[in-house]
Amino acid sequence: MLKFLIPLIMLIQFYKNWKTVQLGLGVMSFMFGLMCFHSFFMYNMGFMFGMDYLSFIMVYLSIWIMFLVLLASQKIKSEENFHLSFVLVNLILLMSLMITFSSISYLIFYVSFEMSLIPTLILILGWGYQPERIQAGIYMLFYTLTLSLPLLVSLLSIYFNKGSLIMMMNELSMSNNGCMMNIWYLFMVLAFLVKLPMYMFHLWLPKAHVEAPVAGSMILAGILLKLGGYGLFRMLIMFQLVGTSFMNIWMSMGLMGGFIISLVCLRQVDIKSLIAYSSVVHMGLVLCGLMIYSWWGFMGAVVVMIGHGLCSSGLFSLANMIYERVGSRSLFLSKGLLNFMPSMGMWWFMLSISNMAAPPSLNMMGEISLIISMISWSEMSMIGIMLVSFFSAVYTLYMYSLSQHGLFYNSLYACCSGKVREYLLLMLHWMPLNILILNMSMISGI
Repeated sequence: MLKFLIPLIMLIQFYKNWKTVQLGLGVMSFMFGLMCFHSFFMYNMGFMFGMDYLSFIMVYLSIWIMFLVLLASQKIKSEENFHLSFVLVNLILLMSLMITFSSISYLIFYVSFEMSLIPTLILILGWGYQPERIQAGIYMLFYTLTLSLPLLVSLLSIYFNKGSLIMMMNELSMSNNGCMMNIWYLFMVLAFLVKLPMYMFHLWLPKAHVEAPVAGSMILAGILLKLGGYGLFRMLIMFQLVGTSFMNIWMSMGLMGGFIISLVCLRQVDIKSLIAYSSVVHMGLVLCGLMIYSWWGFMGAVVVMIGHGLCSSGLFSLANMIYERVGSRSLFLSKGLLNFMPSMGMWWFMLSISNMAAPPSLNMMGEISLIISMISWSEMSMIGIMLVSFFSAVYTLYMYSLSQHGLFYNSLYACCSGKVREYLLLMLHWMPLNILILNMSMISGI
């Protein structure tokens, strides 16, 4: 593990040089990608650190998104808006995420999981747009911390009873289905459902996304939402027997919550708010796949998390490009973007169809796997799946058509093309999202 952490610590030393850090992250992600392996056993074992297949994918996604974040946040550097502090905060956040995804002790996992909150909060409060960012940051902090303390208490009580908190140990699996097991299960799962976020625990997410800068939105959508899914992967191993009795609740919550949020998306007039709510719909499907305890569900959840991380991050960077030029994120004020930015119309279309799980994106492959797992669990779930799938296509088309078509209202007749940096940024989001489907065995581990 040191060969990943030491280059990152060295990059933190060079935080005063933006281009060096950017190049370093690019090289680091390339070198990390060369280490792709197909083993489900722990790898690179060190003192409390190691990686299996899932950890590798998540760490790779974290480095890649952080590389793209610096590419998207060039305006902070050009305006010299505390850009050195910005780079430092992002690198510290990346280090905490790498520790989270590669820890094999539940306690280290918990500490680094909570540590990632602080840089995210600094990003929202320091480089956010409106004064409401303080309220958004407090929402995020208290939603996460309120249900994280019971998680810590549960971990310490399990350590007291079992004598170890190392992941993947058979001794940690809870066999009896007593009242205490149910309480432990709920305490440990709810902390990650807030981070996922599940319907009813999702109110912090749209606020945080709307008020965050583009870097905050890309990191939140691309990596931090995946912390919830990754944590559920690690925690549900301990509660296999207990989890089956709660399965109906999570399934109905994921499907009906996704349907309700899809209807909420159709009422949004803020582009960033609409993309943020669509994340809740995707994560509802991920929750269903995880709680079924089937191979198809687990595989589909991983693939959807990767696909959503790339697609949602790309959509947020597109929304930021509009905001930098038009000065508004409202769908009513930024109509007719095909007239104003014709060359961006193709990228809007390609990322929008990926968001609604059209081929050949990873989202499509992941959602097919999730649908197979849900129908194999109960045929009644087809009703919820149909509603979620249909309305996710509806709100994505609503976002695309309302933003691209119509009369562009401006006092000047203007045409604004994108910069080369922006096209590169969008290409680096879109390429892995659609090319990785050619080698699904790499993603799904089949």
